[in-house]
Amino acid sequence: MTHGGRLFAAAAARGWDWRDMLDFSANINPLGPSPLVQPAIEAALGRIAHYPDSHPRGLLAALSDVWRVPVESLLLGNGATELIHFLPRVVEGPVTIAVPAFTEFHRVFPQAAAVSVSNPATWPRDGWLIVTRPVNPTGAMPDLLPWLDATRNPVLVDESFLEFTGAASVALRRSNVYVLRSLTKFYALPGLRLGALVGSPDTIGQWSALRDPWAVNTLAAAAGEAAVRDLDHGRRTLELVRAERDRLRAAIPDACPSHANFLCATLTGAASRAAAFLEDRGILIRDCTGWPGVEGSRTIRIAVRTRAENERLIEAWKELS
Repeated sequence: MTHGGRLFAAAAARGWDWRDMLDFSANINPLGPSPLVQPAIEAALGRIAHYPDSHPRGLLAALSDVWRVPVESLLLGNGATELIHFLPRVVEGPVTIAVPAFTEFHRVFPQAAAVSVSNPATWPRDGWLIVTRPVNPTGAMPDLLPWLDATRNPVLVDESFLEFTGAASVALRRSNVYVLRSLTKFYALPGLRLGALVGSPDTIGQWSALRDPWAVNTLAAAAGEAAVRDLDHGRRTLELVRAERDRLRAAIPDACPSHANFLCATLTGAASRAAAFLEDRGILIRDCTGWPGVEGSRTIRIAVRTRAENERLIEAWKELS
């Protein structure tokens, strides 16, 4: 299992300038970070000679306001992935992963059982369940509420792409429902590493005591606060993604409907062939071969980018076809 987002490595391997390549393998806001982010980082530079705030008040307040959860329900991390790797320290008992899901869940819980995310009837009613909403890489939006309301076992819901859907979070639906959120995708801050877990204040307080200090650096905290509070940038992002997602899907007939900022397609030929063909033309996509829950070797995932970038992909796709 590998990750997308290998732009710099792919460019270096070919001796290309990374700015000449297009990365459709990583599902990041095509508009990039809010224009308020860089000034916020610059304003925070004078504080980097000091230890960061262990509980970044401004960032926590911004997330609390936008996500509509108490500050006491938020546990910050150095990216959602770092928080996933923290979970084995606090998760007890059997774990089941509703697949497909982010590959890091399989890395930290290698003995986990697997069930289909599209068949809630098979989901366990004891032990931990990990489920993604919207699903990566398909973009589907499973209806979790009936199952959550009918069960009482602990659940972790990965909502890393939720902002692109316009749907409400299931955070705090019940006391042992935990939600993973990311500032990598919608807020376009993958290089700064910011994520959060949302849960009951009692549990979050207990987990906070087990965390390493200074999980969020000063510049990341400043950037995150600025990004989250820029609601206009968020609205522009949703408008662009929805319009360009429709254009891409019309141009790629094999693509499935999606609620997220990416499309999943099952090709007639090998995914590896398509990925190699496009990489030769400076375009990276995600080959989903080997992803638990994704059958066969013909599935790819493509991010939604800007109009000009999508046009370049569409033209290359015509050659591939």
